[in-house]
Amino acid sequence: TTSSTAKIMSSKSRQKRGPNTATVADGYSLSDERQPVTGPDLNFHDGFTDDDDNIFSSSGGASGFQLPGSGRGVGERTDGVSGGGFGLGGVDAHLLNPDAPRQFRKSHEGEHRHDFGGVEVKLTSKTYLWVMCASVNSINLGYDIGVNIGASPLVQQGFGLSNLQLEIFFGSLNVFAMIGAILSHHVADNHGRKNAFMFSAINFICGVLILCVSQGFTGLMFGRLFVGLGVGFGLALDPLYISEISPAAFRGELVTWSEIAMNFGILMGYCSGLAFGNLEDGASWRYMYALGAGFPCAMLFFANFTMAESPRWLLMRGQYSRAERVLKEIYGKGYDITPIMLDMQEAVEREAEAGKSIGWDLILFPPRAFRRALILGITLAVAQQAVGIDAIQYFLIFVLEESGIRSRLGQTCILIFLGIIKLLFIFVGGKMFDRKGRRPLLFISLCGMAAALMMLSVNFFGGSHSASFSIFILSIYLAMFSLGLGPGAWLVQAEIFSNVIRAKAMSVATFANRVIATLISSTFLSTAGAMSWSAFFFMMSLVCLIVLMFLYYFLPETKCRPLEDMSVYFAEITSDRKMLDAEARITRERVAKAHAEETGPIFEPVKARSVPREALPDSRVTGTMA
Repeated sequence: TTSSTAKIMSSKSRQKRGPNTATVADGYSLSDERQPVTGPDLNFHDGFTDDDDNIFSSSGGASGFQLPGSGRGVGERTDGVSGGGFGLGGVDAHLLNPDAPRQFRKSHEGEHRHDFGGVEVKLTSKTYLWVMCASVNSINLGYDIGVNIGASPLVQQGFGLSNLQLEIFFGSLNVFAMIGAILSHHVADNHGRKNAFMFSAINFICGVLILCVSQGFTGLMFGRLFVGLGVGFGLALDPLYISEISPAAFRGELVTWSEIAMNFGILMGYCSGLAFGNLEDGASWRYMYALGAGFPCAMLFFANFTMAESPRWLLMRGQYSRAERVLKEIYGKGYDITPIMLDMQEAVEREAEAGKSIGWDLILFPPRAFRRALILGITLAVAQQAVGIDAIQYFLIFVLEESGIRSRLGQTCILIFLGIIKLLFIFVGGKMFDRKGRRPLLFISLCGMAAALMMLSVNFFGGSHSASFSIFILSIYLAMFSLGLGPGAWLVQAEIFSNVIRAKAMSVATFANRVIATLISSTFLSTAGAMSWSAFFFMMSLVCLIVLMFLYYFLPETKCRPLEDMSVYFAEITSDRKMLDAEARITRERVAKAHAEETGPIFEPVKARSVPREALPDSRVTGTMA
């Protein structure tokens, strides 16, 4: 078949190039099976020869960076694949190739397209500060989860709520978070990331105050509405903002700070049960909720006076000078940000041209590269909740009671212990994401969770349960979740979506995440009661394995790649001819301008323009597509 022929050709071509000259095809997921292309030549060169490459390595260039090259003529192939020129034949002939001339564009790891590891990138104090401030918003989210675990039995006793009302109270948070998630892109795109943080904090403050003074189930639900809106905003906004202000080399670690902060909030919620445990039951839960109002107040202060606006949002709004100042703060003195600014501008132009639409059309009717990223990101968001994490965290008290641990103090101490375990493993995962990659950690995480849930199912099988064994297995489950899937799901979502759709795509992914969280948390007790705890944990174990298989075949490695490269990266994976054609045209114009001026690329604001549909060549690329 054509697919098997493509695999053989790709294997032979890589063997002839040698072990240290892997193409962009290497390191992708197994679903990345490119097939021969017979469409028009992408023509990145347009008459330029390899001799013209010296214009990029001139010491008098504006940016001072150098491009890699092979020293051979344009269109000359060295991989053993027949075909006269790029795009005319061969498995990888239409893709970007290490053997291509210097001006030939390809996606790779680095801070920008011309960064091949020559300049060391260091984290500045400003970047640390802004990431820490953004992470405060995640503490709000975590505290609400943690405090509910300890306060829910007290609320149920104080108001005489039924199990159904308690499930509605828990599940309603996610319903309201869906609304917040869908609305978050509007504020984040139109008013900026900082204003979105402030909107989220205001909702948290209002919700906490209403919860504290509520006198019945109706008041509890009204307060839950505002808290849920804040949760929806925060889940979509935190990883989005942090990814946009983080250097590519440290993005994996820094985006996980939001997950670290969330789990720190969960731990504080657990501890609030100890702090106010000696009060009367009618007052203790009110103080527990009231303590959470301090974090959104701090968030309001940081967003107003400390945090910088996202440079990518500023550039998309045409505020080039402000974006440049923020980038200089992120990368520090001595680092040339000119190529990063150029990449950002060209990414906006390329993505707008390939999509030939704006607004929600790029989400509802996306090009191939965008569609693959959307399917992957939304599936990851769904998978994070489908493994049962929120349900198990919300109802840990009930799980511990089923295990035979009924002392209130004992339950609180165990919750704190489990929270510390979960928090520590996020630190480990955060450090390893940028070293080992996203794929290995996600696979280890899902395998560990599946094994833990299977052992938990065995422990609950029959009439007797071992309390100590249940605690041990729960700690493994939470540790494995924190090592990979917990922070990794939000990390991959925040980096695979291109700049022009990132806020909207994160809103959709968060909405899907909350839908699954609502379904599971609202039916957890009823389902476990109908199926038995053993059967429920067995089902969750199977879900982990299904997610593992999906990611094994469809998740590409995104470690240390610049955000502006993601659209081209997924275009290479999916053979998105529209995106590659747009990239080819932009590269030709850039080379032509640099050649004419003989000074290298010069930063100049570029306005994205639309190309008529008939002006682009027909797509004749075939391949496995998401």
